Amino acid sequence: MVSAPERWFPLAALLFHAMSLGFGASNAIGQSYPSKPIRIIVPTPPAGGADLLARTVAQKLSERLGQQVIVDNRPGASGNLGMELAARAAPDGYTIATGSATNLAINPTLYSKLPYDAVKDFAPISMGALFTHLLVVHPTVPARSVKELIAVLKSSQGEPTYGSAGAGTPTHLAGVMFASSAGVRMVHVPYKGAAPALTDLLGGHISIMFPPLPVALPHLASGRFRVLGVTSLRRLTSHPDIPTIAESGFPGFEVVAWNGFVAPAATPKAVIARLSTEIATVIKMPEVRERLSADGSMPMANSPEEFSSFIKAELTKWGRVIKASGARVE
Repeated sequence: MVSAPERWFPLAALLFHAMSLGFGASNAIGQSYPSKPIRIIVPTPPAGGADLLARTVAQKLSERLGQQVIVDNRPGASGNLGMELAARAAPDGYTIATGSATNLAINPTLYSKLPYDAVKDFAPISMGALFTHLLVVHPTVPARSVKELIAVLKSSQGEPTYGSAGAGTPTHLAGVMFASSAGVRMVHVPYKGAAPALTDLLGGHISIMFPPLPVALPHLASGRFRVLGVTSLRRLTSHPDIPTIAESGFPGFEVVAWNGFVAPAATPKAVIARLSTEIATVIKMPEVRERLSADGSMPMANSPEEFSSFIKAELTKWGRVIKASGARVE
């Protein structure tokens, strides 16, 4: 008669062998990856914060991985089109995307239906950068401070227009929060990205905007718009003369956006780990940090687990803001 330990030994050995094979296969995937070009889907137009981050990282990532890293801009529907494309891509590590406060933390509450699930359909890789926004007006608006702008808005016969990068983006919700806090009304004009919206503000087609600092920065010295405030709680170290909206009569007013990298949910963990390590290495490079900082972004990298927790916390935070504002897109 065969004892229990003797009966279980072959099975245990078999299970251990299978686990070893699985671990070995996982390691092999991580070591052999990548063997062909990688695509980064950016769900916004060129020249925006996500695009600047993706292109800066792509160049160095390509050098480190020995494969071409292509940036593929797929704007539309406040980032929903590009994120749907990324969610449905093959989970093999050859298609990743720039996830943001808009498409991963705001849209899930703002939209009644989304073509993707912000948590279930993506595997977080790493944060990339944080950035604040500015409150700017066209020079024809007779205001040189936040308080003067509110006075102008309250005395205006019509309803001034403010542009955004699309419904539900931080550039839109910043306007919603500002109008609600100040007790004024503004007409929202959505665009397919922050850069096109800013172009129309420069041309005088809209009066007000809350552009991301990376998008507005190249035009700060042009005189084609007037900066009234910054949406972070603290003044910018690079532009300490710009007051915060919080100190201009609205304590606690804060809109800070972010961009990071995600992959389709079923992407092998070994590939996610490799990408996370490589992206973090790139983000920490002095020349990359200098480039991103010069564009108005605050470089930042973290682990897949940390980024996942951050996204969930942001979902909760922005969910409260959207529900309180009453904003909704069907």
